[in-house]
Amino acid sequence: MLTQLDNFYLQKDEPVRGCLLALREIILKQDENISASLKYGMPFFCYKGKMFCYLWVHKKLHQPYIGIVEGKNLEHPMLIIEKRARMKIMLFEADKDLPIETIEDILQQTIKLYKSGIVKVG
Repeated sequence: MLTQLDNFYLQKDEPVRGCLLALREIILKQDENISASLKYGMPFFCYKGKMFCYLWVHKKLHQPYIGIVEGKNLEHPMLIIEKRARMKIMLFEADKDLPIETIEDILQQTIKLYKSGIVKVG
């Protein structure tokens, strides 16, 4: 039985679907305390129950991205804030290789924010 979360990925066309699925795997393997669920109609990832990041496709650019919930606390050239107050996003070209080391570095920096107490965890 497919879940709504499974259907989110299945409804996307390649290469966006493959890119989003690869990003999901990268996110989930960063820490055993990261869990996936569907919130607001998108794949959301929580760290110890606290909203951590999400996957989406940019409306204008049609590029998949990771949204970092506490992005305002991070400085990295790949993170862009656009018109958001709190979150920053990291855009990807679906038909190109993912910068896995950079993604992991940003996700690990984000986990450190949660572990340090800057971000309150459940």
